[in-house]
Amino acid sequence: MLFNIPWNLSSNWTFAWSILPILLIGLEVTIKATIFGFLLALILGLPLALLRAVPFRIISWPTAVLIEFIRDTPLLVQVYFVYYVLPDYGLIFSAFLTGTIALGIQYSAYTAEVYRAGLEAIPQGQWEAAKALSLQTRRIYRDIVIPQAIPRIVPAMGNYLISIIKDTPILSAVTVLEVLNVAKIIGDRTFRYLIPLSMVGGLFLILTVISSVLVRYIERRLPKEGIPLK
Repeated sequence: MLFNIPWNLSSNWTFAWSILPILLIGLEVTIKATIFGFLLALILGLPLALLRAVPFRIISWPTAVLIEFIRDTPLLVQVYFVYYVLPDYGLIFSAFLTGTIALGIQYSAYTAEVYRAGLEAIPQGQWEAAKALSLQTRRIYRDIVIPQAIPRIVPAMGNYLISIIKDTPILSAVTVLEVLNVAKIIGDRTFRYLIPLSMVGGLFLILTVISSVLVRYIERRLPKEGIPLK
C-alpha cells in the first residue's frame, strides 16, 4: 500500500473544530495587516504618482527610480530590512507594524503606477479646460482629475488588495502570528499539518472571494464618468 493514512473522519472533524478559534485569531491579524498595509499603499502611492508626473526631471526621475527599486526588490528583503536594519538607526517597530509598513511600502510602488495610469487616462481637454478657467493645480487634481480617475483605477486596486491578502504570510518571517504561522505552529505541536493548512487555504479563499465581490460591487456603483463633486 503506497499511502498509509488513518482517515478517521470523526477525529478529523473534532480536531478541525478545536483549532478553528485559534486560526480565527490568526485570521484577525491577517485581516488587520491587509487593511493597514493597503491603506498605507493607497496613501503613499498617490504622492509618488504625482511626483513622477512632475515635468521637472530632477524630481520625476528620482521618483521613478525609487518606484522601480521598491517594485523590483523582494517583499521579504524589505520586511527584514525594516525589522533588523532600521533599529540600528533608532527606528524600532513591533513585528506587526514592521509587516504592515513593509506591505504598504511595497505596494505603494504598484498603486503609484495605477494612479499614474488613471491620471493619464483623463482626456486632455479636461486639463485644458481647467487651465483655461485659471484653476490652481491643486484644485484641478482635487475637483476634476482625481474624481474622474477613481472609477478607472478601482479594478486594478482591487487586484492589489487581493495580492496583499496572499502576501501576508510573509509576515511570519518576523514572528507575526498571522493565520498561516498559527497553522504551522499547530502542525508542529500536533504533527498534523493537513487539516490546519487546508483550513488556512479555505480561509484565504473566503477572504479573496469576499474582496473580489466587494471590489466588483464598488466598481458597478461608481459612475463611469467620474464621482460627482457635489
